[in-house]
Amino acid sequence: MACKVGRLVTKDSALFICDIQEKFRNMIQFFPGICEVSSRLLKAAKILDVPVVVTEQYPQGLGNTVQEIGLANYPDIKTITKTQFSMMVPEVVDLLSKQHSNVKSVILCGIEAHVCVQGTCLHLLERGFDVHLVVDGISSRSNVDRMFAFDRMKSAGAWLTTSEAVILGLVGDASHPHFKACQKLIINPPPDTGLSSLFSSKI
Repeated sequence: MACKVGRLVTKDSALFICDIQEKFRNMIQFFPGICEVSSRLLKAAKILDVPVVVTEQYPQGLGNTVQEIGLANYPDIKTITKTQFSMMVPEVVDLLSKQHSNVKSVILCGIEAHVCVQGTCLHLLERGFDVHLVVDGISSRSNVDRMFAFDRMKSAGAWLTTSEAVILGLVGDASHPHFKACQKLIINPPPDTGLSSLFSSKI
């Protein structure tokens, strides 16, 4: 029996960006860095023709996705409104079953780690998807909630990874026609999103 390793392949992957909204700006740990990492992932997904799903939690109260993510550059991406603490609302389930039925792996970033990201992750795992949690692109108001959310999701079967690992994993080969375009996204180190202190006790 082959070992399940969670290798990313562009043709069966999707990027989920969860609730990176204006009203969270001054509440979430390392918010600017989370935005920058998520924006990098979005650019890579569009370069590599990976489908993108973006949700907003109750935007009437929490505002829309922040401008830093760069959605304005991609008018084909329509945000999906929700109140459920998971991105797996009927509209997203429908997208995955019909429009993107080839998707097996979901790359997940956004906020909050212990609420909507965790809810999304668990729903996806229940449905048989591989879930790749981009730890430098996921946060919460509290680093304690963030830390235990990562533990919970990893125990449930999700893969913990980083934005650079995801981008290069999707490219797969320096001979890929889009390698140089994606390389430009990671030429500068990713911003500090507090992971060193978060995982220092585990190293």
